[in-house]
Amino acid sequence: MKMEAIHEEQPPFEMGVVVPKRIVEEGIDCVEVLVDEFQKAGLIVGRVAGLNDEFLKLAAPVEVLGKAAAELKLKKRTQIGVDLQFEWDEADAFVKQSDGSLFSWCERFRCYNHMICGIVNKSGSAIVLKSDCKDVSWEPREPLLWKLEKEGIVKEVFPIHDEIKRKQLLKCWALNWWDLTNQPLDEIYAYYGAKIAIYFAFLGMYTNWLFFPAAFGLLAQLVDFGSLQLLVLPLFFICIISWAVFFLQFWKRKNSTLLARWQICYSVGAESAYKYMDTEWSSFHSCAGSIKMVGADKSKEKEKFQREEWFGHMLRFRNDAIIILSIICLQLPFELAYAHLYESIESDIMKFGLTAVYLFAIQYFTQIGGKVSVKLIKVEKNENSEYRANSLIYKVFGLYFMQSYIGLLYHAILHRNFMTLRQVIIQRLIISEVLENLMENSLPYMKYSYRKYRAVRNKRKREKGLAARKSYFNSRVEKEYFKPVYSASVGEELEDGLFDEFLELALQFGTIMMFACAFPPAFAFAALNNVTEIRADALKILAMYRRPVPRVAATIGAWLNIFQFLIVVSICTNCILLVCLYDREGNWNISPGLAAILIMEHVLLLIKFVFSRIVPEEPDWVKANRMKNATQAQNMCSKQLLRNISGRRGTLVTGTPQAD
Repeated sequence: MKMEAIHEEQPPFEMGVVVPKRIVEEGIDCVEVLVDEFQKAGLIVGRVAGLNDEFLKLAAPVEVLGKAAAELKLKKRTQIGVDLQFEWDEADAFVKQSDGSLFSWCERFRCYNHMICGIVNKSGSAIVLKSDCKDVSWEPREPLLWKLEKEGIVKEVFPIHDEIKRKQLLKCWALNWWDLTNQPLDEIYAYYGAKIAIYFAFLGMYTNWLFFPAAFGLLAQLVDFGSLQLLVLPLFFICIISWAVFFLQFWKRKNSTLLARWQICYSVGAESAYKYMDTEWSSFHSCAGSIKMVGADKSKEKEKFQREEWFGHMLRFRNDAIIILSIICLQLPFELAYAHLYESIESDIMKFGLTAVYLFAIQYFTQIGGKVSVKLIKVEKNENSEYRANSLIYKVFGLYFMQSYIGLLYHAILHRNFMTLRQVIIQRLIISEVLENLMENSLPYMKYSYRKYRAVRNKRKREKGLAARKSYFNSRVEKEYFKPVYSASVGEELEDGLFDEFLELALQFGTIMMFACAFPPAFAFAALNNVTEIRADALKILAMYRRPVPRVAATIGAWLNIFQFLIVVSICTNCILLVCLYDREGNWNISPGLAAILIMEHVLLLIKFVFSRIVPEEPDWVKANRMKNATQAQNMCSKQLLRNISGRRGTLVTGTPQAD
């Protein structure tokens, strides 16, 4: 109990604000006013002097967070399983998090934003603030933080790591190599939020499920089955497709289980209010304004809605057409030129070097295409940021899909060289994984080192001494500030760093599935890589990046559709590989088994459809709990409504005057 009391009295610092060091000696200093307003709002402020800037660390007691949550009208899960508007006076009625805290990290972040952005000038006149010989006029009802950011005084507001919890996660998660795929998902959710926790849950389950096809693929490649050898690859192919379908269906079950465990309200197959927590206020205001106009002229309003709806569809269709045409006109010739050049080179070392240069170059070409996609998406009329992010995912994956697989399909269909196809697959798996891990782990450290070097150099130029190097390591919040933001490589405002993580998994899944019959041991390569990927990603997000801004997500979203799409494509590509049976010289013969393979293709498509219906997407106990909570809430509301009606009726009866 004493430890809990201390923890409540001394909450951890979770937000940082970067401001310039104080130079003003006279007048009302901007930073001092900002600190004073933070303290009036109930925040605990810690001030740390850095090399060139000053850092304000913010913490909030649970009472302050509770009042902010009540002002935000935050919806939280209650003890009866129903999401209700939070009220601080009834805090005991709401479910606590797995770590014992009342609010999740996502909820706390929203409360922090509400408090620091809600500081306004409540006086009736403007207040003149001083900052580096510059006057800043703080107008009435004007947000202080927005004003100071506009003037360049507040340089950045960012979340900071809780060192105690971060070190615990480092010990039990990132540096715990003995558990292979086991991860503390509840602790990850409490510290990072649902989106990051769901990614690591998916990565862990995907890696666990890879062990079966990895063992089967090694067996099919290394063991000689004699006269039954021709039946091994078709059997392997059928098992792999069944494995992939079952994996995605059981992932949906696990996803719903995790959401139930974390008290997140989300119905499988339906939209949820949880998904719209980050909807822009502008969309709400536009909808509200439209609703007010409905009564004025319904026919005109109906035409307006239809016009905006079809205009939005046309914008999305135009943007998709631009991406498709750019793939066909720009990227496809580049891919075919690489494939043709690779076939004409005789030296294996030259082929390996060509593949490395090619993979390195297309990373930047596709990033350019992704940034173009971001600009196109900004003019689309999407409902919220989730729809925009999904649109970005589909467009960018289309670019990567072409650059990753068109060369392999070229070797498989046109050249019909089975050994060359295997070599390309091996080289791509090895080089792509090495490049990805090298870029993921080296770039954040290089960015951090460069920002630190610039800060130290600037201080030494001002002070003309070596004191800057000694003072640098005294501030942990400044180290956090120098670290790069965990953002997507194509669009920071739409997606976080998980975009690149999921993209890497999707491309890996497509490679090993679409060409499974050409190189069955590829599953073993993928399993080995993912075992190390779990710990590498955990170490990266804990030590190399800032604490990510929590983003709302209850599933893996559009990536699930992409994985399902890759299963369908893999059925077609592997059927083509099986049709083209190769002989001893390596030349494929397309005549035998064509009818059998076509029948197999239709059977596998039927298996995918049937298996996806056999395994329910949600466990029965999750459905039962939801129905139980709904029934219990309905009963309680009915009883309360009856008491209100009966009480009102009694009042009316006693208050009614008797007739003479």
